Amino acid sequence: MELKITKRLKEVANQVRHKRLADIGTDHAYLPIYLAKAKKIEYAVAGDVVEGPHKISLENVKENNLENVIKCRKKDGLEAIEKQDKIEVITICGMGGKLISDILEKGKEKLKKVECLILQPNVAEYLVREKVEELGYKIIEEKIIEESSHIYEIIVCIKGKMKLNAKQKKYGVYLPQRKEKVFIKKYQKEIKKIDYILKELEKSEKTNKEKILSLQKEKNMIKEVISKK
Repeated sequence: MELKITKRLKEVANQVRHKRLADIGTDHAYLPIYLAKAKKIEYAVAGDVVEGPHKISLENVKENNLENVIKCRKKDGLEAIEKQDKIEVITICGMGGKLISDILEKGKEKLKKVECLILQPNVAEYLVREKVEELGYKIIEEKIIEESSHIYEIIVCIKGKMKLNAKQKKYGVYLPQRKEKVFIKKYQKEIKKIDYILKELEKSEKTNKEKILSLQKEKNMIKEVISKK
């Protein structure tokens, strides 16, 4: 079976440097299968709480003759990880930032010996950055990619301390420094959204001055972050 994975998952795979992986909320086990076939990992747990995707993961792993390498478990979040797995790296992809943060918080006892987290939130990236800082991880890399008209951020962390300011939590540690085209595109879209909301607020009979000021402040910050100066 030829395995084709998305640009997003391929970029996540590129960040994996450890041999023992847990992919939480695994997308039909595509990522662990891809990594195992590329000989980048020697062991993986593919965890999913939903019966349908879990069954497909089992089928895909079997079809690729990887039952000895990849263990599929129908468990909630980090409960999929067992002590004997000796997991070194955890990937959590394709969820909202709040859900990823909740999974890490709920399963933080399982993180004690996990050296690396590779996280790909679909929204609310700032919640993920706040949570990894709180849990004793530091961000060592960030990637931003566009795929099928969606823009995704990938956050790579290792054990260590960091102190993020409000701007870094919201926009990233490395992304604002690089100012790649996709990064600028993402926040130009945000400015358009803010402009639309401001217009609607101005039409309103009850002027919400506090909300307008807050949005204008956010817009100015975005302009500063994406400025080439």
